[in-house]
Amino acid sequence: MASKLVVIIVFILDLIAVGLAIAAEQRRSVGKVETDRDKQYEYCVYGTDIATSYGAGAFVLLFVSQVLIMAASRCFCCGKSLNPGGSRACAIILFLICWVFFLIAEMCLLAASIRNAYHTQYRKMWNVEDPPSCEVIRKGVFAAGAAFTLFTAIVSQFYYVCYSRARDAYQNPSY
Repeated sequence: MASKLVVIIVFILDLIAVGLAIAAEQRRSVGKVETDRDKQYEYCVYGTDIATSYGAGAFVLLFVSQVLIMAASRCFCCGKSLNPGGSRACAIILFLICWVFFLIAEMCLLAASIRNAYHTQYRKMWNVEDPPSCEVIRKGVFAAGAAFTLFTAIVSQFYYVCYSRARDAYQNPSY
């Protein structure tokens, strides 16, 4: 049987990670162009930078929950054999899907956090034809990370339960 403690801890970590990713999307940096008093140069002014911290926190929590699930299931490849059957087949498929969703979520959260932290200071200080923009991260990157974090949470829970069923069926045969 799946450890209830592992399931609860991973669920809480994933839920907090989703919440942080959604908060990061709501609080991402927004830049606007300002001109100095002497009207000599333009510079970018950004709002709060808390979204970077939220995104990094979601990244770390999702990583920790994935490590816990993989350690509890011995990453599917180490440990004793599993009972052939539906639970093992389901566990294999969910294992692969879980890793795909996890990698996509981590890439979204990491890229969004890094891009959100990057700020252009001066735009037009030296008569340049094409000054850098005050561009910030596109809307929805943190949201995509939150969505894939939620998908990872759901699939990893199902993976762990299927893995535990296949492991228990092998250790306690019905014959």
